[in-house]
Amino acid sequence: MIDVPVPKFETIAEFEKRHHAAGPMYFSREEFDCRVAAARAALRENAFDALLIFAPESHYYLTGLDTTGFVYFQCAVLPADGGEITLLTRRPDVLQAQERSTMTDIRVWYDVPGVNPAVILKDILAEKGFSGARIGVELDNYGLTGANYAKLSAALDGWCKLEDGSSIVRGLRLVKSAAELAYVRKASELADTALVAMFDAVRPGRLDSGIAAAGLDVMLNGGGDVPPGAPLINSGPRALYGRGVAGPRYLTDPDQVTIEFAATYMRYNVCIMRTAFIGAPSVNVVAMHGATCDAIAAMTDAARPGEPLGRIDEAHRRVFDAAGHATHRFSACGYSLGATFRPSWMDVPPMLFSGNDTLARPGMILFLHAICPNSDAGIATSIGHTLLITETGAEPLSRLPHDLMVN
Repeated sequence: MIDVPVPKFETIAEFEKRHHAAGPMYFSREEFDCRVAAARAALRENAFDALLIFAPESHYYLTGLDTTGFVYFQCAVLPADGGEITLLTRRPDVLQAQERSTMTDIRVWYDVPGVNPAVILKDILAEKGFSGARIGVELDNYGLTGANYAKLSAALDGWCKLEDGSSIVRGLRLVKSAAELAYVRKASELADTALVAMFDAVRPGRLDSGIAAAGLDVMLNGGGDVPPGAPLINSGPRALYGRGVAGPRYLTDPDQVTIEFAATYMRYNVCIMRTAFIGAPSVNVVAMHGATCDAIAAMTDAARPGEPLGRIDEAHRRVFDAAGHATHRFSACGYSLGATFRPSWMDVPPMLFSGNDTLARPGMILFLHAICPNSDAGIATSIGHTLLITETGAEPLSRLPHDLMVN
C-alpha cells in the first residue's frame, strides 16, 4: 500500500462545540451582508434593477439557504437598490428558509391543478414596482429548467426586460473568503483520507463499487457531506472512460481502476483523482504515468495569480503532446470548485482550456486533472489535485504523493 500521511480529524466534542457556536448558519451575518452588498453593486454596475436568483449556489452564498427545493421552482428576488430579498418557494422548504437563511420575506406557492409559480413571481415583482424594469435572471444553473424558463418568459413578456444575469453572483463566488477556505481545507483532509481508504479497497475479487463505499464511509464518518456527484470508479476497460457508468464490476489481477471524487464539507468540494493498478505495471503504464506526473507538475506551475487560466491547459497540452499523447489527452484540464449542489461538484465557469483569458486570482480554488486514456494500448493514467491560488503561486491542498499506485 502507498505510504501516505493521514490527517487527523477533530474530536466529536470539538465538532459539536464548533457547530453549536455557529448555530444553523454556516457564516456570520456580517459576511452575508457583505456578499449581498457586493451583489447589489454588481447589479447596479450592469444596469440591472433586480436579479432573479435560481441557482442554489447563489441562494446559499448570499443568504445561507440550504435546500434541494431548487429542483422545482425556487426563486429569490434581489433588488439592486437595497430592498428586502423575497423568496418564492414550496411549502416543504419554508422551515429551512426561516431557520437556515437570512431571508424573512418568504412566499409560498402550493401544488394545485394549473398552478403557475411564474405568475406568482410576477405578482411579487409588481408589488416591488418592477414593471418596465431591466431584470437579470440566472439562466446558467441547475435551478431553472427550460420548461420553467418558458413559463417565466411568457409571464413577463412585454411587462419587463429579462436579460441573462448568470455572472453576477458567480463572479463573486470565485474568490473564497477566509471562512470559506476553512471549509475547503477541511474537505481536502477528507479527500486525502478517503483516497487512502479507497486505494486499500482495490483488491482482486472485489466489486469496484466497494471502492466508492470505502471512500464515502471515511468522508461521512469524518463529518463530511454526501458529495453532489457520485464518486467515479471505473475499472478494467472502463478505466478509460471520462464519466461513470451503471453497474459494478469485479476486479481482476491484473487490473486498472480510475478513481475520481469530491470530498464535501458544508457544501464546499475538493476533488482528487488517481489511477490505481493491480499487478505489476507494464512498461507502457510506467511511461504514461511519468508523462502524467510531468503534466500535472507543469500545470501546477502555470497556475499563478494574474495569469490567464488558459496557460494551465497550454502546459497540459505541451507535456502530453511532447510525450506522444496528443490524440489521447483531453481538450480541457480542469475547472473551478466551490460550494455546489447536485448533480455536480464542478463549479463552472470557468473551465481550464487553452484560450481562456480569465485571470487567476488569489483565493480561487481550481481542480487540475491530467488524464491520459490511451485507447490504442487500452490503458489509462490519471492524476488530479485541487489548488488554492495564492498571492505568489498555487498551493496544492492534497498532501498525497503522485507515486504510481499499485496493489
